Amino acid sequence: MEKPILVIIQFAVFAFAISVHESAHAWMANKCGDPTARFQGRITLNPIAHIDLFGTIIFPLMLALIGAPVFGWAKPVPVNPYRLHNPRADMAMVALSGPLSNLFLCGLAVIMFKIVSYGFLGASLTGTMLMVFASAIQINLLLAIFNLIPVFPLDGSQILLGVLKGRGLELYEKHIPYGSYIILVLVFSGGVSFLIMPLLRFILLVLGKLIS
Repeated sequence: MEKPILVIIQFAVFAFAISVHESAHAWMANKCGDPTARFQGRITLNPIAHIDLFGTIIFPLMLALIGAPVFGWAKPVPVNPYRLHNPRADMAMVALSGPLSNLFLCGLAVIMFKIVSYGFLGASLTGTMLMVFASAIQINLLLAIFNLIPVFPLDGSQILLGVLKGRGLELYEKHIPYGSYIILVLVFSGGVSFLIMPLLRFILLVLGKLIS
């Protein structure tokens, strides 16, 4: 029964993590002058508001069933750059807010894992809660790192578009029409794992030493 329970836990943690991620985008966009996402009800922790059928349900389920770390994506938060106070800089801030929210959740999960590991909840409940917080650490880190890949339309690309100038910006923008195809190729060829798993394993190793 342990694997079905773990899959359920990972899905619940993933749903919460992407809800916080997308809500952070919507909240920051609203703070920067664009209420579009707020009007569409995207500043919410209700996962239903953020669900993308393939990215939020089918793809994560496939990963969970083969024992891979659960991750995916949600329905993009709509942002109208023309309503932002400072379009380029504010778009970068909106993009950065998502990964930062996941890193914040990861930090909270590390603290809670350490507290729960003392075993004051009893053996059975302690084991379950440790699975919850271990999943939260891994999934939030994975979401943060994945979204910081600098390929459009991931958050990393929006951050770079707000930072780059001149010829560098001009060259970087050339990949935008092909960004979604590049991401699909990376996901299904294993390129995403090649890019982010070494960093993920290193961070998890460091965190493991901190909470052991």
